[in-house]
Amino acid sequence: MQNDIWSEEFGDTADEPILLVMGSMSQGILWPDEFVGRLTAGGRRVIRYDHRDTGRSRTVDFEQEPYTWEDIKDDVLRVMDAHGLESAHLVCHSAGGLLGQLIAVERPERVRTLTVIGSSPLGEREGMVIMRALMGEPQPEGSLPEPAPEFVAFYRELITAPPPAGRRERIESMIAEQRVLHGTALPFDEDAARRLQERVYDRARDLDAVVNHRLAAAAGPDFEPVGVLHRVKAPTLVVEGTHEPAKPGHGAIIADRIPGARLLMIEGMGHTLPPEVHEELARAVLAHTSAANG
Repeated sequence: MQNDIWSEEFGDTADEPILLVMGSMSQGILWPDEFVGRLTAGGRRVIRYDHRDTGRSRTVDFEQEPYTWEDIKDDVLRVMDAHGLESAHLVCHSAGGLLGQLIAVERPERVRTLTVIGSSPLGEREGMVIMRALMGEPQPEGSLPEPAPEFVAFYRELITAPPPAGRRERIESMIAEQRVLHGTALPFDEDAARRLQERVYDRARDLDAVVNHRLAAAAGPDFEPVGVLHRVKAPTLVVEGTHEPAKPGHGAIIADRIPGARLLMIEGMGHTLPPEVHEELARAVLAHTSAANG
């Protein structure tokens, strides 16, 4: 599927390469242009891409062409291969952070540094934590911290509501979801959110194909091995917002389990990447991916 994955790169090919890995069911353009620009201005070659079944990448009939999250993980390496990279700095968001963690464990020679943003520790099955919270079921002792109440309330309503009909209603639903993921601390720019979600909607080959990622998670085998994060050798930066609604407190657990990992808490940030955090986040990534560190 290598040739069917859309990607684009920015900056000088002689610069240190950063591969941006977005989360589940998400297009690569959710890495903001302004953030990418700050990285390239800092002397980085930056690549972002659309996961399979998102954006401009190939979509499939899952029943005819099933795949698993292991395949989605291997797509990260295929993108690197397509851009002629034996290794790269992986900067990963949300479920993309699980991909990055596993690649750092399995293929350490391909990871110069690892940056994990708004993610959960590999092996903890945070999807089950979210599902139990949505169902109102108690969490077993030792479970990851569960999502914020506003996150739970929104998705409880979403999973019982009829699907949106047409472009306008679908975009309104996408904006509402972005608002919840944005968190409660920073102002929410609805106009900017509308422009982003219109772009996401209009560039997708098949917007409904993203649900295949959920089918892939259910298809197995188990994507998340338990108790392996101590094997990560790449210098690791873990980033979490102080107002993370989906995975609050998960960053500290990741940082505790990866030897030498550093935790950065960004004030006001939720589960999205708004303009207010671009400077601090880019500065941290540039420092972490410097040649001396990598």
